[in-house]
Amino acid sequence: MKNVWFLENVNLFNLLCPHRIKAYKKEHSFEQYNKNDFVYLDQDQADKVYLIIKGKVKISSYTEDGEEIVKAILTKGEVFGELAALGESHRNDYAQAVAATTICAVDTQTLQTLLKNQQEFSLNIYKLVGWRIKKLEHRLSLLMFKDARTRLIEFLKNLGSEQGEAKGNTIEINHLLTQKDIADLIGVSRPTLNSLLNELKSEGMVDFQRKVIRLYKNKLELLAS
Repeated sequence: MKNVWFLENVNLFNLLCPHRIKAYKKEHSFEQYNKNDFVYLDQDQADKVYLIIKGKVKISSYTEDGEEIVKAILTKGEVFGELAALGESHRNDYAQAVAATTICAVDTQTLQTLLKNQQEFSLNIYKLVGWRIKKLEHRLSLLMFKDARTRLIEFLKNLGSEQGEAKGNTIEINHLLTQKDIADLIGVSRPTLNSLLNELKSEGMVDFQRKVIRLYKNKLELLAS
């Protein structure tokens, strides 16, 4: 999964960003967002696709009771708002910078021109949307039917599959997520997350530092599925 996802990010960025195309480079500028700034809101017109140059963006929605559901936290090289390329007229979620962030925003008119000239991009967009939907459905199922420990274990296993590197008896994950990010993604508080991580560490399943998580492969079969 890691190689597929990385390849799609690179292809989408290289194919879509106008700075990569000489005809658009002079007229196009990057957009800057401070921490907590919204890139777009629910029901805003869906007229752009966004590529993260640096920083971090949270994609979320709210229930009728006002509870936030974090769908994704995206970082450098990742794409969001991609449904605009498939005809979405208005947003059905929120995109918010959770750190100082620089974004390449491509309007739909430019996008349509690029789509005509970049046939590979259309296929990659469909792959990206399908992958995102499948991942979101899995996360929502965990939030609804699994306990906090299982949600964390599944999150770590998925993160290892997507971003991890096998090193001897461990899978080493270098990541840009804070503990708050992870807590938001699995629907728990930070103290609960800390308690669960320490529990898994004491059981010899994981080890963690600020930006590195290690999963012990000889313990993976003991993790809940």
